[in-house]
Amino acid sequence: MCAQKRTGGGEKVGGPPARRSAEDARAVLEGPEINRALTRIAHEVLERTKGGADITLLGIPSRGVPLAHRLARRIEQVEDRAVPRGSLDITMYRDDLRLAPARALGRTDIPAEGIDGRVVVLVDDVLFSGRTVRAALDALNDLGRPRAVQLATLVDRGHRELPIRADYVGKNLPTSLREKVTVLLEETDGRDAVLLGPAGPRIGHAAPAADGAEVDR
Repeated sequence: MCAQKRTGGGEKVGGPPARRSAEDARAVLEGPEINRALTRIAHEVLERTKGGADITLLGIPSRGVPLAHRLARRIEQVEDRAVPRGSLDITMYRDDLRLAPARALGRTDIPAEGIDGRVVVLVDDVLFSGRTVRAALDALNDLGRPRAVQLATLVDRGHRELPIRADYVGKNLPTSLREKVTVLLEETDGRDAVLLGPAGPRIGHAAPAADGAEVDR
């Protein structure tokens, strides 16, 4: 059985389909541009939170987690102090569980400082419909009461279905619903890039492909 991964456009893909998709896609961001975007976001977080003394970064699996770690390291370089970071799995809080194939649970890792009274910055790779962020807010509510919640995303591709807006955006990328945004990261994929290519069917709009179904983000 081919191993599956979830792309930044929200689609689980297997081996051969992923290769075909990559061939059809074009790079809209490469490694150096991604690094510059993350550095800018780190400085924006520090400016908005007045030094970031009480921030906690939580990445949404899968690619939001390495992005959260990268942002934390950049903030640490500027402020010379440790930045709590972790991960927040939202699988059981999604509103499309009955429409999608079964998913393995991800990892929720909350730093020892907890989230009560802190500024939690949720980190994800792609902001699309807003449903992943809504699920993340529900998951946070079960874990504690942050003083504030902010959202950082590497790519905002538009097409929101819920009233959700990112506080920090690496790149605003106008897309059509016939396109898919795929985020590749060195930690998970061996390279850094953001690809734009043809999309598969969306959940609730067409029958899912045999190897998985696109997930609204």
